[in-house]
Amino acid sequence: MSYSSLDDLLSEGVRGRRVLVRSDLNVPLDGSGPSVRVSDDGRVKASLPVLQKLSEAGAAVIVMAHLGRPKGTPEPKYSLRPAVDRLADLAPFKVILAGDVTGSSASKLADGLQDGDVLVLENVRFDARETSKDDAERQAFAQELASLTGSGGAYVDDAFGAVHRKHASVYDIAEKLPAYQGDLVKAEVEVLQRLTGEPERPFVVVLGGSKVSDKLAVIDNLIGKADQILVGGGMVFTFLAAQGHKVGGSLLEEDQQEAVRGYLARAQDAGTEFVLPTDIVVAEKFAADSAHATTAADAMEESGFGSGGIGLDIGPDSGSVFAECIRRARTVFWNGPMGVFEFEAFAAGTQTVAAALAEATSAGALTVVGGGDSAAAVRSLGFTDDRFGHISTGGGASLEYLEGKELPGLSALDR
Repeated sequence: MSYSSLDDLLSEGVRGRRVLVRSDLNVPLDGSGPSVRVSDDGRVKASLPVLQKLSEAGAAVIVMAHLGRPKGTPEPKYSLRPAVDRLADLAPFKVILAGDVTGSSASKLADGLQDGDVLVLENVRFDARETSKDDAERQAFAQELASLTGSGGAYVDDAFGAVHRKHASVYDIAEKLPAYQGDLVKAEVEVLQRLTGEPERPFVVVLGGSKVSDKLAVIDNLIGKADQILVGGGMVFTFLAAQGHKVGGSLLEEDQQEAVRGYLARAQDAGTEFVLPTDIVVAEKFAADSAHATTAADAMEESGFGSGGIGLDIGPDSGSVFAECIRRARTVFWNGPMGVFEFEAFAAGTQTVAAALAEATSAGALTVVGGGDSAAAVRSLGFTDDRFGHISTGGGASLEYLEGKELPGLSALDR
């Protein structure tokens, strides 16, 4: 694919023009009501450079973004206000939040923008047409968004976390305005191309998180490409059960066991090694202060909590093995925590993996933290972004790229 870049747009000149930017401000929040705040501002910080480039070049910038999953109508708990407040704290330019998406507030504020100002529209998903399956409805909404730019407008997609969606502000808008690839999207694509092309070996993939079903297509596509796939998190219990082990009250997707057995068998012939935990931290219940013990992965019901015990982290022996695999690697992709890292007692596995990735980075390996919970985990555990080669903002988009799927937002930029 060939994309026009942000640099191409800047070389054309943007002073006096309104530029519509799709940013990713879908951030996690803490609290409620007036005390709500952004708990991880990684995506806000990642969105800032492109907005700053445009602002400094004299563009009047109009930002489109979503937060959460409102049902096509305004819902106060999904307002972009907390994310915009954080953006305003960080930005050297003026930031304004519209009271609606394409209504009277957005139109009036867009018309009044000065060169260098940044206007953020309210959550685009407050309009049901954003995610509509009806092409005509999405096209109509995209036209309203484009109209906010007046004459001489342009569109920049800088929200890699949304490029896997065929939504109006990501896909259809690229038909309405000259379209350009933002720096953040460009960086994400370049890193993922390195992972899926000819990665330097050993190539190690670390997968965690709660559900194996969320990662099945990724696993399927990486067998034969990755040298090792390390499996932790809640998804590991489906792997253990597929091998015939009892997993107590742990998260288990029984309907995925047959698929997992097929992957384990196929991997042997394809040159990919699955590395599963040999020990598990088992808790009496799902709680931060729960009694817990470490037991062998094939003897979880002997942990002292019987058939009700819940696996909430990989054990220390497994963490050591995972860390050694990562330290030997030259390319590492990690998506999904190893345990319930939000609870201190069950954060050690994720901490160990993060530390090993940081060591691998220092040794010259390409390390990619695959967004979402993984990015939140490394930051909450005290790791700064510069300890890793790349922290993706993509989440689901990164996974779909690794699955080999076509991403509508990228295809739209190539039209």
